[in-house]
Amino acid sequence: MSVNRCMSLLSRIQRHINSRTPRITAGSCHVSSGSGLLHKQCQAASAVCSRNVSSNSSPPKGPDTSLFVPVSLKTDSAADGSVGAELTQPLDKNELLKILNRFYKRKEMQRLAADNGLDARLFHQAFISFRKHVLEVSSLPADLHIILNDICCGAGHIDDIYPYFMRHAKQIFPMLDCMDDLRKISDLRVPPNWYPEARAIQRKVIFHAGPTNSGKTYHAIQRYLAAKSGVYCGPLKLLAHEIFEKSNNSGVPCDLVTGEERTFVDLDGRAADHVACTIEMCSVNTPYEVAVIDEIQMIKDPSRGWAWTRALLGLCAEEIHVCGESAAVDFIRELMYTTGEEVEVHTYQRLTPFSVLDQAVESLDNLRPGDCIVCFSKNDIYSISRQIEARGLECAVIYGSLPPGTKLSQAKKFNDPDDPCKILVATDAIGMGLNLSIKRIIFNSLVKPNVNEKGEKQMETISTSQALQIAGRAGRFSSKFKEGEVTTMHRDDLPVLKEILSHLVDPIEIAGLHPTAEQIEMFAYHLPDATLSNLVDIFVSLSQVDGLYFVCNIDDFKFLADMIQHIPLNLRSRYVFCTAPINKKQPFVCTSFLKFARQFSRDEPLTFGWVCRHISWPVAQPKNIKDLVHLEAVHDVLDLYLWLSYRFMDMFPDTALIREIQRELDNIIQQGVQNITRLIRATDPTITNTLQAQGSRQGQTSGNSRAGDSNYLTGSQGQRGQMMDRSLASRLVRDGLLTPDLLWQLQREWSKDQNQISPTRNGPVVDH
Repeated sequence: MSVNRCMSLLSRIQRHINSRTPRITAGSCHVSSGSGLLHKQCQAASAVCSRNVSSNSSPPKGPDTSLFVPVSLKTDSAADGSVGAELTQPLDKNELLKILNRFYKRKEMQRLAADNGLDARLFHQAFISFRKHVLEVSSLPADLHIILNDICCGAGHIDDIYPYFMRHAKQIFPMLDCMDDLRKISDLRVPPNWYPEARAIQRKVIFHAGPTNSGKTYHAIQRYLAAKSGVYCGPLKLLAHEIFEKSNNSGVPCDLVTGEERTFVDLDGRAADHVACTIEMCSVNTPYEVAVIDEIQMIKDPSRGWAWTRALLGLCAEEIHVCGESAAVDFIRELMYTTGEEVEVHTYQRLTPFSVLDQAVESLDNLRPGDCIVCFSKNDIYSISRQIEARGLECAVIYGSLPPGTKLSQAKKFNDPDDPCKILVATDAIGMGLNLSIKRIIFNSLVKPNVNEKGEKQMETISTSQALQIAGRAGRFSSKFKEGEVTTMHRDDLPVLKEILSHLVDPIEIAGLHPTAEQIEMFAYHLPDATLSNLVDIFVSLSQVDGLYFVCNIDDFKFLADMIQHIPLNLRSRYVFCTAPINKKQPFVCTSFLKFARQFSRDEPLTFGWVCRHISWPVAQPKNIKDLVHLEAVHDVLDLYLWLSYRFMDMFPDTALIREIQRELDNIIQQGVQNITRLIRATDPTITNTLQAQGSRQGQTSGNSRAGDSNYLTGSQGQRGQMMDRSLASRLVRDGLLTPDLLWQLQREWSKDQNQISPTRNGPVVDH
């Protein structure tokens, strides 16, 4: 939208407001009233115009030339052979070297090159390549040979080299010749125009705003079920599956579409009028009467935000029902103003109250039925669950890398009033997608690892939005606890939690974007020798976005692109492989991804038998934590196969068989999680024997300090340290699967066991 058009539109809106009412009260926001709506439109127009003025007034972004990788040239590429030498004379290499170095030092040449896109970095790289080419090639092009000979003979000026230098520079940096085209391809300033089908209809946008447990999604789903056709777009497979089941149980035929699964209710495979999907899988070409976009605040997510942007701008539905935090209302209204669509806001309040307690729990001895301890790492999950069961209590365990079936099984176990399991230990994975009967949320920590917009991992205190999302799981409307409670495990964290919850949620201000396969293909047309990782880097470097958007983090994409760069794949297949949702922290998953790509490149189908040999199927029950972690990785590998099978059906043909063994594996993992504390204890027999022996010594010398024990456990002293350093325990600590605190707790418990066996030999274990 041009600046003049923005200003003209603002003037018309303001004149219209003045003609209807002499005065508009600030904050008037009744969507159904004329003056309130116009006031909101005026605010949105002002915001959009101010952002566009800022965006349009700035010059095009200069490229990050550190991303420009020079192309290798053939040394003997001159088509005219030794014509130059025949017309003149052979060149003196020593004299040439002096002339070229003088050319490099001329400031006039550097400035001229900069005007043509060669900054200091590129100028230096291009010159090194040019000099090497001139000195090492057996026969130079005739025109260059003659020019250099004239300069050597004093008949030419050193600046005459410049055109030939630039010719060489553009050969090794082909992007210099097509920079304008590359900038046009990477111009992301008007995303609404990417979806002409959606722009061709006048959509109605309804925002259901409210906190967790306020019924906002329920009301949107009721409209979805009543429509002739509809699509539900959620952030998790669990949420999509829940709507899929709810819809079919309500007599509304509904299909399920996730990255790894397609389930059609029609036995002949005909698509139903309703579909529940993960948000990345929604179709922006299929017309619907109603679309529901859940958790809209994730539009700002550094990695996945692009999927919400695409759904919001691109879905072809008469009604778009958006569900999420109130902090996103103004931004969505502003975003929809750029499409010419009004936003109707329905606000909801929490159905059941929750309160922040004045006391921290401080000890696991103070746990009560209905408690959920929230951790932000699997290490803490292992440690706390072990300590809880050491007190004779059963606990359920839920964390992000567990298969969906295992999460549901653990949730069912915790919710079952007849099951003795009354405590839940979980990560923030419980914040979405699971219905849990929780009375009290206990934050074990308030610090969480996060990845920022630059892809950098950092530890930071949880935000108000994250704290409310988790705390809101206490006392849900459908559970047996009608009021929720929230507190912390540690006393020092409680005032911090109260401070976090006292703040308003930061307003959403930007939406994510991501380069499409088509855009990358157009880049590759201009830069055919660049790697996919380099193409994406240059794309992001050149991309222009207005103030409403940002380009999502692409580190995971680049990680996979670099991993399979040596494998011969066409660009489209390579791009699809690199968008696969895998956990790059799992070495077995990464190795499997590499093998899948290599087998695919040979045009050899990945059969059921091939996959079974790769994952060593059938697998045994896990005997320790390491086994359980490996089985989770195997489950991820099967997910990867299913994900790829829907993109390359002929190359991944055995979907049904893979899904069958994945269900078996899910059951095995469920059994392992139910026995997680036994697995922790059995992780390494060396630890057991060593700690029991240490317990005996501790009983005899009760003055030993915890620091001394810690040194013993981490293998920092003598022969014992060497033994522990070779053990699985030290490797698990190093890999982040166990913590020193967990080992310390295990030592104490085994020491107590030893004392009970030999009370006369050992004294009491000292609590530190």
